[in-house]
Order: sequence, then structure tokens, then C-alpha cells
Amino acid sequence: MKDDSNTVLADDGLALQDLSCLYEITRNLASAAKLQVCLKKVVGILVRMKGMENGTITIVNPVSRELEIEVAHGITAEARNRGKYKLGEGITGKVVATGEPIIVPQIGEEPLFLNRTRTRGDEQKKKSSFLCVPIKADNQAIGALSVDRIYTQGFGSQSEQDLRFLTVVSSLIAQTVKRVQAVNEEKESLLLENQQLKRELAAKNRITGIIGNSSRMQEVFEMVHRVANSNATVLLRGQSGTGKTLVAKALHHNSTRAEGPFIVVNCSALPENLLESELFGHEKGAFTGAHERKYGRFEQANGGTLFLDEIGEISPAVQIKLLNVIQERTFQRLGSSTLLKSNIRLVAATNRDLEKAVEQGHFREDLYYRLNVFPVYLPPLCERRTDILLLAEHFLERYSKENNKTITRISTSAIDLLVQYHWPGNVRELQNCMERAVLICDGNAITSIHLPPTLQRPELSDGDNPLSLAATVENFERELLVDALKQTKGNQTKAAKYLDTSLRIINYKIHNYGIDPKQFKVK
Repeated sequence: MKDDSNTVLADDGLALQDLSCLYEITRNLASAAKLQVCLKKVVGILVRMKGMENGTITIVNPVSRELEIEVAHGITAEARNRGKYKLGEGITGKVVATGEPIIVPQIGEEPLFLNRTRTRGDEQKKKSSFLCVPIKADNQAIGALSVDRIYTQGFGSQSEQDLRFLTVVSSLIAQTVKRVQAVNEEKESLLLENQQLKRELAAKNRITGIIGNSSRMQEVFEMVHRVANSNATVLLRGQSGTGKTLVAKALHHNSTRAEGPFIVVNCSALPENLLESELFGHEKGAFTGAHERKYGRFEQANGGTLFLDEIGEISPAVQIKLLNVIQERTFQRLGSSTLLKSNIRLVAATNRDLEKAVEQGHFREDLYYRLNVFPVYLPPLCERRTDILLLAEHFLERYSKENNKTITRISTSAIDLLVQYHWPGNVRELQNCMERAVLICDGNAITSIHLPPTLQRPELSDGDNPLSLAATVENFERELLVDALKQTKGNQTKAAKYLDTSLRIINYKIHNYGIDPKQFKVK
């Protein structure tokens, strides 16, 4: 069929020349992964192939219920930010509120046209027409598509054709919005499910008595659960103070031997002759001073777990006897020829580099391989910084109760020092640090002055200068301000009262230090 302007029309009322434009738009929308990217391409196609200027797509913000520009062709980000409308406000707001398209032949003669983006001058308003169609999803307007056209005398018939065309485009956009939103919702759902499963797995793997949510500690928890129910020998590796004894206890209490004894031997605390007697026991008269039979730790641990701490410190003679026990599962008391069976689960720990000790001949290679069946590496505290605050709060609660104090929190300045410190003594050093802080604290919060001097003095390399007095005072002032704003949830008046100063001084300091009080408000 033909219209009055002799333009060839397809059966749906669209000009055949529009079909190639629709094809380009459909092709881009069909392959869309990110909504904003494909919508930018759509308005670009409208400009390039249809000569429609100022192509704009506005979407209803589900939170504020305002119309906000999602994409717009040829205008600045500042102008886009200005282009916000309430439902029913202006031409765009009216289109979304009513769900009906609107044509404005001349923008300059329409009082409802607000020009919030300020992108059209007075002359352009006289020459431009404005077309706006709703974007509907499930029969509800979720936004609008609008374009400018050069105003001509034959605008009436052309505008009707453009309106039909834009209605088809808006329908395609609505379908794409629904599809992308569905995909995003599915991704969000899968992400939440994945996070939930991770939390459940972390909770399942978490070991009572060991504090830690970091990925490094999650690996340790998983390794413990994997080996707990077996009889395999476990070798715990890691620096002093990382919690090897706690992990050894966890291995025992999570195993089938949990009802049996858990026996600990510190191999570095005893000389060679006493260590051998301690491990294997002795008969009466076996050596000078052996006035009666003594049962060794291997016998005492029967049916349970024997934990040999600092295994790297034992002498070569004890290494040979220990190797025989691990290989044969039998041993003899000193001064006896009777073989005794050993029914124990062996857990060993060391902070030494056993590989280097083997290479230097200080540790037997065959014993090393017997012990290294299932190694578990405990990371130093500096490699699990996300656990520092958790541990500090745990020790704060523990020592506050022990000392009948009501210390409820750790200040921001103290947290910064705790997190930045390198902790050569690991968890043990942090524990001692928090115990000291609780003992000397007289208020309800641990502050930086309650921490040991080692945490407050930054490590300086050769040639570095310490902080000046002015810089130190500034840092302390900033910490006080941040702490006060946290306490008052960003209320500067209350912060001034909290610090016993004026609001003018607080405002000046906040501006001077570049602190944003809004970040401390309750959301």
C-alpha cells in the first residue's frame, strides 16, 4: 500500500526503507550482554540511519521512582545527570505516567517541554520537533524513548510514520531490558547461592577454638577436615606462634580418636637422655635414678594422639628410635627387651626448614619422609591480615572478662596500627599485645596509646627520617576526628560535643584533613 507522500509501506505500516534500520537495531539488541552498551548503539543507529537527533532513553529508577537518563546521544554526562523527571512531570514524565506516546511539533511552543538537560537553545527549539514513546514491559511503562526531528511543513504524516517506527523500536528495547534483567537476576541469584554455599562450607570447615575467616585459614581448615579421620601422620609446618598446637588439638578432637588421650611432648624442652625416657618410658634400674617403672608418652597416648612439638630439635639417636616406632609401630622401654605395640595417631610440628636440615645432615632423610606424609602449612599472621581484627576482638573480650573490665571496642587508630604491623611473633604476639592493652586501659576503648611501642614506631630504613612533631600531631588529630564521627554516626554537632570543642573548629578540621562525614552515617 501507499500513503499520501507515495512512500512504500510494509503490511505493518512501516516504510520498507525502515526495515534495514530495524534489522541493525534488532541485531545489536539480540547480542546484548550489557544493557547500557547496546542501548547506546540503538540511539547511535537512530541518528545515523534515520537522522533522529538527541536520541535519549530514560528508565524509571526502582528506588527513587524518578525517570533517569540511561543513555543519550551527543550530550555530556553533566547534562544527563540534570535530566531527571518525576512521573507525570514534563513530556517524558507524562508519557511514562500515561503509557501513551506524545508528539510535539515545535519544542519552543510547548510549555510542558522542560529542557532539563539544557542542550537545546532558543533557535533549536523553533526548528525541532519532539517525539516520545513509552517503553513497556508487561503492559507497564518502565521508561521512554525520545528523539528530535527537524520541523517541516509536512511534519504530520512523517511524524505518524516515525511514531509507528519508534513504537516498534521501544518494544524491542523493552524485550531486551526484560531479557538482560532476567539474565542479571539469574547471575545475581547464582552469585548469592555461591556465596551462601561458601559461607556454609566455611562454617562447616571452621574449627572450634581457631579464629580465622581468611582464605589461607580456610585452606587449613579444609586440610584438617580431610585428614582428621585417617591414621596418617601429619606434619604441621609454620613459624612459631601460628597456632600449630591448636591445629594438632583440632586434628585429635575431630577424629575417631577424640575419646582417647591427647598427649603433648615438647621435644626442644628436654635433653636427649630425658627425652628418650619421656617418649618410650623405662624399667626400674634402667639407669641411675630410675627407682621405679615409668610409662612413656607412647604408652600414655595409646588409643589417642601423640603430638611431638618442635620435632626438628631431636638428636640423631632419638631420630633412629623414633623412625623404628613409626615404621614398625612397636617400641621398647629403656632397660627392657619386651616389644610393646603402639596404637597412636602421630602429629608432629616444627618451625625449622627440615629440607635444609636434611641437606646439611642434621635430620635423617628417611625420618623426614616418614613424618611428611600429610604436611599442613600454617600461614604467618602477616599473610592473613583480614584475621587480625577478628583475633584482636577475641582476645579483647577474653581478657576484659578475666580482668573484670568493660572495654567494648578498639579505636580506629589502634586498628590501623594492628593491621599495619608485621607481627613477627604471629598470633602469640598479638595475644600478648591485647592482654597488655586491656591491663593498662582505663576507658571503654583500646586506643593507640595502649599498644606497645613496637607497634607505634614505624620501621625506618637507612636515611629515612622519623615523622615530625607536626605530622604526628596531625595524624593523632585525624584519628580523634574519625573516631568521634564514628561514635556520632557522622553528626558533626555531636562530634564537637564529644570532643569538647566548637562546631566551627570541627568543620575546619574536617575540611582541612579531607574527611567525609557522610561515610559514617547509618545507611
